[in-house]
Amino acid sequence: MSEVKTKKTTEDLSVKKVFLESGIEVDPIYTEEDVKHSGIKYELPGEYPFTRGIHPAMYRKRPFTIRQYAGFASPEETNERFHFLIKNGQSGLNVAFDLPTQCGLDSDDPRAFGEVGRVGMSVDTLDDFEIAFNGIDLDKITVSLTINGTAIILIAMYIAMAEKRGFNIQTLRGTAQNDILKEFIGRGTWIFPVKESVKLVVDTIEYCAKHVPKYSPVSVCGYHIRESGANPIQEMAYAFCIAKAYIDGALRRGIDIDDFASRLSFNFDIYGNLFEQIAKFRGGRRHWAKIIREGYGAKNDRSSWLRMIAGGGGGGLTKEQPENNIIRSAYYALISALSGTQTMALCSYDEAYTIPTEKSAELSLRTMQIMIHEMGICDTVDPLGGSYYVEALTDRFEEEIKKEMKTVDKWGGIINAVATGKIQESISKQAYEREIGLQTGTVPKVGVNMFTRKENPKPVDFHPYNQEAANKQVEKLKRVKTNRNNEKVTEYLGAIKVAAEANKNLMPSIIAAVKEYATVGEIVQVMKDVYGEFDEPIFF
Repeated sequence: MSEVKTKKTTEDLSVKKVFLESGIEVDPIYTEEDVKHSGIKYELPGEYPFTRGIHPAMYRKRPFTIRQYAGFASPEETNERFHFLIKNGQSGLNVAFDLPTQCGLDSDDPRAFGEVGRVGMSVDTLDDFEIAFNGIDLDKITVSLTINGTAIILIAMYIAMAEKRGFNIQTLRGTAQNDILKEFIGRGTWIFPVKESVKLVVDTIEYCAKHVPKYSPVSVCGYHIRESGANPIQEMAYAFCIAKAYIDGALRRGIDIDDFASRLSFNFDIYGNLFEQIAKFRGGRRHWAKIIREGYGAKNDRSSWLRMIAGGGGGGLTKEQPENNIIRSAYYALISALSGTQTMALCSYDEAYTIPTEKSAELSLRTMQIMIHEMGICDTVDPLGGSYYVEALTDRFEEEIKKEMKTVDKWGGIINAVATGKIQESISKQAYEREIGLQTGTVPKVGVNMFTRKENPKPVDFHPYNQEAANKQVEKLKRVKTNRNNEKVTEYLGAIKVAAEANKNLMPSIIAAVKEYATVGEIVQVMKDVYGEFDEPIFF
């Protein structure tokens, strides 16, 4: 073999320096010299540490699951959208819930006025789940519940609904987002204090490990952390720190790592530089495998898999020249596939300013289907494997993620860093700086601060608020409360309180309560009475 030539530097080529959002400088040329420590020649897909993918054949055997985000207004309307998506080729469901449901308020609560069904499906009782999933085969269509503060209740409803319909919960599959720590960092639909909130997440992990072993009770969300201002390195590092916090909680209850780690999943964001995004996933997947095997002593390979859903990030889309988002989303889908995702949920082009229409949702669905069936993206595994640039960047990302996780340790760990607002303060500052960059043009954005044009604003079809559907939801709740066995509801709500006061796992008592049609708001109030509520730290 001929001797590797010395790499030309930026100065040699008289070109400007390029830095990724993560702060990593990009060399103008990459050679074999840059990847001599990567080990790429010896690792195959499906082999530890899974840099090239968690399955040997990946999409050649089975394409990634297509799981578009859906759910709005009433359970009845949501059920119609679910059937539309399934009819058009969607292979999984990803359910959105309205803010009252996310925050633990019933539809008849005065604080829920004007928000019932506005940004997702309204759920008060088990009756709503029975309506929403009517006619859907839960053995064939896996369901992801995008819910956090009230996740333990919604998981209980899903299990109760499946049991009532005769499905075997030992084989029941699905996922709940249920990552409350990222809510404190990025979204804000927290309810209880940090410590108690984490306890509830661990309750679901413990219960599912023992009773619903195929179900994934947590999907750790770097996505929302990224959307809140974190750079790609922080997105992965903070997500891994959060996952470790949940793992540590489960281990303290005596659960073996191999009894639950394989059911943890991740939700990650995609926007920005194509190669940076791909490298963060390859490097992150490798580092996560090492954390689980070398750090926690897992023996089952599946425990070390970084199973993830990754699609377009809404933070990358623009209201300006919104048709450009169609092109952006196609690139996001390509990145996701080249990164080895297990599930893809692609943002619709109008998502920057409204709830996606049926037409825009179908367009996103067709984007992914075209990529699978026409573009050859599923023909071979990890087609970028061996690229000098991609492999060098993969190595760099693994090291940088590791460093950032050590920074969190210096802050007293992720739970303390969240409870004190340290992480929130850090990424909020970055979000502000990025917005200034977009306004000044130092962060380039096509159609926003470059290649703009003067034009009259186009009419935008906003998703209308359905007050009639909200009124019907309140009336339905009233009927359910009238027809249920209220003595049993009171009894089971009392059992939840006793379990909470005794620091026991709440899943069994909550499942019993929802089977009697106790409401989300009633259960949350009992828990508030015991746990209290989170008081967000304010920085000046």
